[in-house]
Amino acid sequence: MALNMQSCKYFGDLFYKLHSTRRKRAIDNIHASYPDWSKKNVASLAKQSMEHMFQLFVAEGVQMPSLITPTTYHKYVEFKGIEKIAERLARKKPTIFVTGHCGNWELLGYMLSVLGYPIAALARPLDNKLLNDWILGVREKYGLQIITKWGGVPILQELITNNTSVGFIADQNAGPRGLFVPFFGRLASTYKSIGILAMRYNLPIAAVHAKRIDGMFKYEVSVTDFIEPSDWKGQDDPLYYITARYSRAIEQMVRNAPEQYL
Repeated sequence: MALNMQSCKYFGDLFYKLHSTRRKRAIDNIHASYPDWSKKNVASLAKQSMEHMFQLFVAEGVQMPSLITPTTYHKYVEFKGIEKIAERLARKKPTIFVTGHCGNWELLGYMLSVLGYPIAALARPLDNKLLNDWILGVREKYGLQIITKWGGVPILQELITNNTSVGFIADQNAGPRGLFVPFFGRLASTYKSIGILAMRYNLPIAAVHAKRIDGMFKYEVSVTDFIEPSDWKGQDDPLYYITARYSRAIEQMVRNAPEQYL
């Protein structure tokens, strides 16, 4: 596995050098988020992020199903500060999980299903059908239920009423109809559905990060923030509060390991 990770790092470096459009986009985004950084530091982070991307999609994506199983996961995954989540799971109470495209976001729902907990995640189908079918097979191997984005909210509502936790990758552009909240010093359009579900079903939101450790196939799964219903009930605008708070948690995840952000 170490050799595969190193090989993918090399291909990420090559991709950074050859793909000028992606390189410029990464540099521009990083510079906007870290305006005080030098050009050298910005370029270095852009290269590292592409190395991470290849390691994640190629090496880890292929080997995760065989390496992380109900009997072997403890070799590769460490848990930190998950007591509140563990308590709810033990009581069969659903939780809304959110993360961003940082670390190994695929690991989170997969790991819960490996441990035997009911979990569903909202995801957009890939354009390539063969690749999409393969990724679905990985995701659903231990029972993780994938709901396609279009028309998925009613299905999630039904799952929640049946005590199934749901997960979102919550750092995607929601377009002009989204709720604009701060993210790296700018206002970012963010989906309202997460906060609306939390309010409707009185559910906590766990912002969870799976961060790679020491460049190896090993991860620390930690809770960046745990938003309780009591936290927003006294707010003037509960939906804005929830959305802004979990967006801040995702920003903290990125700042904790910016080289692991897509």
